[in-house]
Formats: sequence, C-alpha cells, structure tokens
Amino acid sequence: MTVALIDSGLGLVPTTGWLRHLAPRLDLLLLMDPDGAPWGSRTASYVTDRLLAAARTAVARGARALVVPCNTATVTAIDLLRREFEPDLPVVGTVPAVKPAAAAGRSVAVWATVRTTASAYQERLIADFANGTPVARVACPGLAEAIDHGDKDAATAAIAAAVERTPADCDSVVLGCTHYPLVAPQILERLPAGVTLYDSAEAVARQTLRRLNGAVGAEPAEGAGQAVGAVDVQLSGRPGVLPAAALAYPVGRALASGTWVPRAALMSAATRLPVTAQAN
Repeated sequence: MTVALIDSGLGLVPTTGWLRHLAPRLDLLLLMDPDGAPWGSRTASYVTDRLLAAARTAVARGARALVVPCNTATVTAIDLLRREFEPDLPVVGTVPAVKPAAAAGRSVAVWATVRTTASAYQERLIADFANGTPVARVACPGLAEAIDHGDKDAATAAIAAAVERTPADCDSVVLGCTHYPLVAPQILERLPAGVTLYDSAEAVARQTLRRLNGAVGAEPAEGAGQAVGAVDVQLSGRPGVLPAAALAYPVGRALASGTWVPRAALMSAATRLPVTAQAN
C-alpha cells in the first residue's frame, strides 16, 4: 500500500519519518517541488496548481492516501484536493497545534514563517482554538529556508532571533511550520527550561493511518530489524532521491538508508518534546 506525501521541500520529512516508524511496511511516495520551492512565497494559484499536479501523479501511481504536511498548501488547497479525490481516498492536511498548546499552557507562542504569521488563516486558528489563552505571533524569517538547505549556522541564528521575540512567560511553543521539527533539539536548547514544543507531524501520521482503517497493521514494537516498504522520491515530477540537505537530520538519514525509523531519530535530543498536535 502506498501513501503519498506532498510538499515543496523538507517539511514532509518529519511526517514521513513518523509514518515509517508507525507503519514500516507502507510504501511511501514523496513528491517534492524543488523547482517551485518555497511554496510559502508563491501565489495561491501557483501552490494550488503544483499541489493538484502532484496529487494527480500520486493517484496515477497507485497512492491510497494523500498527505499534505505543509501548512501553506493545506490552507490554500486542501478543500480542492478533497473535492477531487475524496471519498475514494483520504486526504489529510496539517494544522498547527494551537488547540492542545492553549489547553495545556498558560501562554503560547506560535513560531511560523513570515507569511503564515501575517495570514488570516493563523488568526482564525487562534480565534477558534486559543480559548482566551494569550498567544504571541513569532515570525521566523529564514528558518525554513535554512532547514531546507541544511545550513546549521543560519538555522541557529534564526532560532536565536525567534527566541528573543518569544515572551519570557511562554510555557508552550507551537511549531507552525512543518520544517521546524527537524531542528527541535536546537530550539529546545535555546528556550527556557519547562517550555513544551507542540508539533503536528506525529498527529498527521496517526490520522493518516486511522483514515486507512487499520489496513497497514498494528504499530510495531520498538527495535531494529523491522521490514520496511519502499521510499520513492519525485523532484518536481522527476525521479530522484532525498536532497542531500535531508542527511543533516537523523530522520532524514534513517529514511535515506532504507531502514525503519526509530523514535530516537524522530525525537533526537528533544527531551522536552512530548509532541502533541492536531491534524486536519
């Protein structure tokens, strides 16, 4: 059984890793768009066209579910995808985890791209789910791009700047871009003790498996030696492999090696990351 994941860059890697961890026998089709990346700076019509084209390619290749681990693409075109492909196959989008963060925290910061931070979408999300909890909007210019390029120095600088803009009393930080979990350990190193990160990757993976009605079997026990399915990568419609920048991250290295992804590769040193989230 094949599940397709669609994003312009490395934002799909965390959710892919969770799917490989939870259901290692799944075949995974990763449709990336380096020619059009980053989608966050593109028009809505551009993102919609690229997303629909990738989805149609995935379906033609036998995908049984479509996953959009990208906030920009989800808010821009998830409804169009669902109108075209559901109920024949599930379409799962991504929602920043404002709801669980606000329910658990006294004060929340949402870290996101500049465009998402300024979007009506994020404001609606906060209005619908913050339930009166104070929410700081923290733009993180350059962080997603640094992650996509595997540029650790640029990522470190962007994280430090975002920490400076995060109110000191925040005890919950929502990772509002699907790239950011790849540097969760570095983010936690910079944040004060006691801050919890909230991310959507695990929730999106679990929602995908629920929508498949258990057809892929139960979650495996932790340990090496898990049988795994294929990982097929398409780069703007061309056969390819995971970009070299993915190898800068433990989950990327695990996926590239063709092995099962252990929890340690997903969580790494993020010891204060009891990742809680919501999926669309």
